[in-house]
Amino acid sequence: MNILIASSIAKQAIEELNKKHDVICAFNAPEEKLISEIGDRDIIIFRSGVKISEQVMKAGSNLKFLIRAGSGLDNLDVEYANKRGLELKRIPEPGAKAVAELSFAFMLTLSRNLLYADKEWKRGHWVKSEITGYLLRGKVLGIVGAGNIGSLVGQMGSAWGMTVLGCVAEEDYTKENEIYLTSKGIKLTSFEEVITNADYLTIHVPLDDSTRNLIDKKVLKMMKPGSYLMTLARGGVVNEKDLLEELTNGKRLRGAGLDVHENEGEGKISPLASLPNVVFSPHMGAQTIDSQREIGDRVLETIEYFENKLNSREEITATTNK
Repeated sequence: MNILIASSIAKQAIEELNKKHDVICAFNAPEEKLISEIGDRDIIIFRSGVKISEQVMKAGSNLKFLIRAGSGLDNLDVEYANKRGLELKRIPEPGAKAVAELSFAFMLTLSRNLLYADKEWKRGHWVKSEITGYLLRGKVLGIVGAGNIGSLVGQMGSAWGMTVLGCVAEEDYTKENEIYLTSKGIKLTSFEEVITNADYLTIHVPLDDSTRNLIDKKVLKMMKPGSYLMTLARGGVVNEKDLLEELTNGKRLRGAGLDVHENEGEGKISPLASLPNVVFSPHMGAQTIDSQREIGDRVLETIEYFENKLNSREEITATTNK
């Protein structure tokens, strides 16, 4: 099969694909480059950081299958893909584990003042008597978006002895989902209850029209005094201008951790960068060796599935034409 890999995946997976297929790699290429490369491709593999637009897909006259090596679909023109009848397979589970763990890295770093402690001790300053911190145990963990990733965060929080509250999109407030989340130690409740009660609020929703600027000035002013905010969703879900205002002049937030940003990429500097109580990472939530290896294995399995499906179609067509 002819494959275009538009985002970096595990090296071992690419090597395996090259043994059986015609593979072109164009990692995080601009739209013009993707348009020029996709012409005879059957499959495109992509992650975040690259836009799979209608124009890109239209240029792929042979395009049949899409593989999202992760979860979010905000960088894919889903409406056109559906209209065209392109089959989409997402691989959300491996990356979800890594993102969930990173949310706890943020919580611990902020709660224990690790950035300050590290910086001062590297300068030879023994600041033990200056530093205090907070336990996670016994605190309320609030999850906005208790889905694939958020439910893992909640399960981990429950195991750490936290009280876990979660909310989901309106259509997901079902008895079945409530029972499932309860089994993970998560109480399914309203957005307002999550926001107002959380000591640690972590965001795990997709970016769409309903979630853009979801966490804005109004919501930030609802948060519990002394709380922390973590976002591992998509840049644009948290209004960074409002967050900056709250962290500098407000009385609610003690700190924030952001893996995703309104402006991402080399040379971009966040307006929050100068604040000592903010922890950043460069949209690396799913970037662990283990998760990427698992994603690569799943990509190989998915392509084998697509190949078998395509062969079956061709056999049916050949039989019908006899």
